[in-house]
Amino acid sequence: MMAEHWKEEPEEKDYPAAFSYLSLLVDPREAKAIVKALKQHNDIDHFAAKDLFRASGLAHLPDDDPEVTKDLNKVKAGEKLSPVLLVRGTPLWVADGYHRICASYLLGEDEMIPCRIVGRDNAKK
Repeated sequence: MMAEHWKEEPEEKDYPAAFSYLSLLVDPREAKAIVKALKQHNDIDHFAAKDLFRASGLAHLPDDDPEVTKDLNKVKAGEKLSPVLLVRGTPLWVADGYHRICASYLLGEDEMIPCRIVGRDNAKK
């Protein structure tokens, strides 16, 4: 079985992707504040892939999804994946990293995924 290798910090390109997604859920000003909070939050927490799916209510994608395949190929090549960006709430929002969670789940549902997580109330407007 392949094992993921994770970067210490999210990539800079993850934040605009998170903003784009969050702007669909909340006003762009609030999305900007949440992304700012994610950037400023230095802690990385770890959660099992299966628990991220349960908390978010999202379904996992199959290994033939193009983005999941891309992440699985990165793992196979020994490339490090970027930690996932999350917004705590009911449901949990996966601001960026959905495909990485799917790839990780396919490698082992109990694998711990590094995540940067903030609550909506932590985002200062």
